[in-house]
Amino acid sequence: MKLLKHLLFVTLLAPTATEAQVLNPMDFKFYIDAFNQHDNELYRQAIPNSEAWAFIQENIPFFECPDKQLEQTYYFRWWTYRKHIKHTPDGYIITEFLPEVPWAGKYNSISCPAAHHFYEGRWLRNAQYLRDYAKFWFSGGGSPRLYSFWAADAIHAFTKVHPDGEFLAHMLPLLETNFREWENSHLDTNGLFWQSDNRDGMEVSISGIQSNNMEGYRATINSYMYGDAKALSEIASRLGKQAISERFATKAFQLKSKLLNLLWDEEAAFFKVIPRGSSALEKTDVRELHGYTPWYFSIPENRHSIAWAQLMDRAGFWAPYGPTTAEQRHPDFKVAYDGHECQWNGPSWPFATSITLKAMANLLHGYQQQVVNKRDYLEVLLTYARSHQRIDEDGNTISWIDENLNPYTGDWIARTRLKNWSEGSWSAGKGGVERGKDYNHSSFCDLVISGLIGLCAEESDTLVIDPLLPNDTWDYFCLDYIPYRGKSLTLLYDRTGMKYGKGKGFRVFVNGILRSEADQLQKLTIEL
Repeated sequence: MKLLKHLLFVTLLAPTATEAQVLNPMDFKFYIDAFNQHDNELYRQAIPNSEAWAFIQENIPFFECPDKQLEQTYYFRWWTYRKHIKHTPDGYIITEFLPEVPWAGKYNSISCPAAHHFYEGRWLRNAQYLRDYAKFWFSGGGSPRLYSFWAADAIHAFTKVHPDGEFLAHMLPLLETNFREWENSHLDTNGLFWQSDNRDGMEVSISGIQSNNMEGYRATINSYMYGDAKALSEIASRLGKQAISERFATKAFQLKSKLLNLLWDEEAAFFKVIPRGSSALEKTDVRELHGYTPWYFSIPENRHSIAWAQLMDRAGFWAPYGPTTAEQRHPDFKVAYDGHECQWNGPSWPFATSITLKAMANLLHGYQQQVVNKRDYLEVLLTYARSHQRIDEDGNTISWIDENLNPYTGDWIARTRLKNWSEGSWSAGKGGVERGKDYNHSSFCDLVISGLIGLCAEESDTLVIDPLLPNDTWDYFCLDYIPYRGKSLTLLYDRTGMKYGKGKGFRVFVNGILRSEADQLQKLTIEL
């Protein structure tokens, strides 16, 4: 599909506010040029590299900060996200892998990372991509329950940025049916949902090996289903369907109670897995990174915050190239270059890192605790940003995102193994050449926008900005040309007032008009 059609969508569906921009988009074009220059474009979809800059210029919020590695990774992740926009006879979808993989569904779709796709893509000006994608999953031939997928929550998050009552009215009965089908297939009489670690997208986990048939009552699936129940309640309330809203509010409350009472290990101070079939509901003996998932949906209480001490602990999850998927002190922790290429018993995974950072942002935004702070959030985010690289065959350090990382060396483990899998080369049965290149299985830009800079999307026209950047860290930043509820936002900080010429301190502009200001970075609330 030609770029003209993409730009037509932007013109029709997004506000035009180029006059409100503080940043000059051309100042960042060199990033896209460099990504294109170093790219072997093996698999083209709707928007090829030749049209990448035009897409970027029309669609993304522009970002500038003093940390140029973070800034580069921000543009890199938009550049790779664009590669995964695929036009199909059923509209647009977002893919996980660029090459066709045997385990995918219709049009090479996979539901495992789809919620990340919605959270990330909601900041694009063209909302049609995700409207189509949502409809595809539930009425276009998608397989939304092939893997765990917090669909209602993610779609609701998208509509907080791009409100659309007609779209939500269309989606509500489909999302209700989806929830009911999960209950029919994965809800046991103890009130908890179960999932296999494989269908959670977390193969060969330590807790999975300790469970019967790799099946367990996991904080992941139970948090996802809580998030969906809560979202369905809020969507129904917005549409004036109070009976539906109350029914799902009750489901959310009951599931929250079960999760907190049964999956929290008081001695280990962590959420753990209970193997399915355990009559005594005994938990496995390992802390795993996915135990932070409940905070992604703001489920825990303040008392549970002690669990976050493990994130920065070098015997827990802390590692130089990203948090490990299992605590390093456990005897079964390992970073393996044999067996399955995608193991979750030690390697760092961008999927899990994304969830952890979103959960951590919710902790810092909404809880009273002293275990971790804003500086810790920035450190984990910068570590994640700097993991996005590899050294190519010519010795150049290039931007890169793939599947799983060696947390100590930064090597992309699955790539290292797969490139010599079959007679010294790539295996078609494993997805073919460079299966994991530009892997779209996580988020990043959303973690900058809603986490670090603190744009907290709301159901109403109340705009809340709660930055997680420590006040003494940067002299400036600007996040510009942000689509939000039919308006264009600019958030900037300028310690001296000389960088942007808009005055000293923290500034919020709506459609180019200054709406709020403060001398320091702090929480601001504005009625749009």
